[in-house]
Amino acid sequence: MIIPKELRYSDEHEWVKEEGETVRIGITEFAQSELGDIVYVELPEIGDEIKADEPFGSVESVKTVSELYAPLSGKVVAVNEELEDSPEFVNESPYEKAWMIVIEPSDESEKEKLMSAEEYERVTSE
Repeated sequence: MIIPKELRYSDEHEWVKEEGETVRIGITEFAQSELGDIVYVELPEIGDEIKADEPFGSVESVKTVSELYAPLSGKVVAVNEELEDSPEFVNESPYEKAWMIVIEPSDESEKEKLMSAEEYERVTSE
């Protein structure tokens, strides 16, 4: 399983990539493998405010529908519109093509609760 070292991770299996003033968010390879084949992705609108640890969207697989939990609070500034027509990107490329949203974080201190790649690897191997 791939766990990119430069990313940070949440307890709910979202990844976070810092990009200057913004952060890009998606779900991990572990999460997509647990869900199975993704058939639909529901994401917020640009301009929406999301709150850490609260749902910001959902993914539907052939097995189930799962909420996506925000790893950080902030304002949505970009949404990956390609996932609407190509939800399979979540299975094929969870860290590149299947990023979900970009936000402007509103509380920098929330980043402290995110896990490093090493910490996340321990969580997923238990």
